[in-house]
Amino acid sequence: MEIQQTQKISYAKVLPVLFGFFIMGFCDLVGVSVTYAKEHFGWTETQAGFLPSMVFIWFFILSVPTALLTNKIGRKNTVLISMLFTFMGMILPVIDFSEVTCYLAFALLGIGNTILQVSLNPLLTNVVKGDKLTSSLTAGQFIKAISSFLGPIIAGACSLHLGSWEMMFPIFAGVTLVSTVWLFFIKIDEEKSEEKPSTLGQTLALLGDKKILLLFFGILAIVGLDVGMNIATPKLLIERLGMEKEAAGYGTSWYFAARTIGTLIGAFLLSKVPEKAYFRINMIIALFAMCGLFVADSQPFILAMVCLIAFASSSIFAVIYSMAMQHYPKKANEVSGLMITGVAGGAIIPPIMGICADAFGSQRGSLLIITICMIYLLYCAYGIKIKVKG
Repeated sequence: MEIQQTQKISYAKVLPVLFGFFIMGFCDLVGVSVTYAKEHFGWTETQAGFLPSMVFIWFFILSVPTALLTNKIGRKNTVLISMLFTFMGMILPVIDFSEVTCYLAFALLGIGNTILQVSLNPLLTNVVKGDKLTSSLTAGQFIKAISSFLGPIIAGACSLHLGSWEMMFPIFAGVTLVSTVWLFFIKIDEEKSEEKPSTLGQTLALLGDKKILLLFFGILAIVGLDVGMNIATPKLLIERLGMEKEAAGYGTSWYFAARTIGTLIGAFLLSKVPEKAYFRINMIIALFAMCGLFVADSQPFILAMVCLIAFASSSIFAVIYSMAMQHYPKKANEVSGLMITGVAGGAIIPPIMGICADAFGSQRGSLLIITICMIYLLYCAYGIKIKVKG
């Protein structure tokens, strides 16, 4: 509903901004890439485990500085800078593909994605008008989910039909270039804040607000859950069913397909039902599905539980982000920076999952860490009440 209203105002401005969410989905390439890179380079589990960290550690380092940069140069210009880093990351393996350039490519992808996630969400508010912010953000997450869904399919197709999985990189480089040029030629009016831009200290001080702090850890938990499921799904299929990596890799596509459907339905439901009720119900469903995944021993059962978790958790990022933005609407850039810093959960949770998987001798150890994330999110759903501040 939100998107329809926006298109009547400026259809030409909405499309290039929403397409930016497709580029945002490229960070999920790292999930399927771990499996391929491990075999391609003969890496150990520890070496392969560093690949997601190369992407997501930048969210911890650069998110708040990016928010401050956005205040100075504007949201659109910041988005364009993010596209440049993403393009460099995707084109580098085309020039030279080695262990070093593989790590570096995903590091550049992580830098670009960090900058993009901090600046693109606020930019959407400049072209989408109305009071249904959550459903608008969820629509963007739907487009991101489509990108995430296509990633493993493209990687698998390149591996089977083009002889090498890394042939996916020039494809994503070309898509990034199209997005950059499209947005560059679109004029977007950005509201000028009458307040003095916040300093780094003032931005970090927002974490002194208990609700913002809890929501920050909520972002960390939901991203850790998402990246964790992305990585664990093919490993679970290989461990329990003895599947080949190409076939098991498509388990990730099942996850993203369910997440895509979930964000589409979520965008509709969040325009009709209270976001807190949506948050609570979906996290309860996710926890029940995780209990099933602990004992699942057949492909249909495993994929059903994986898809149910993906569906239930698909819109939770947008809900948490929206709650934080509603709490401090006049500090949108700063709050965005803080919330996106929590995406570093994608760098923190997977190594912990790996340690627990080794300790348990199975993927049940990694599932335990994801379960803890779910329990914390359920606590947030019941324990945080938002009141709009200045």
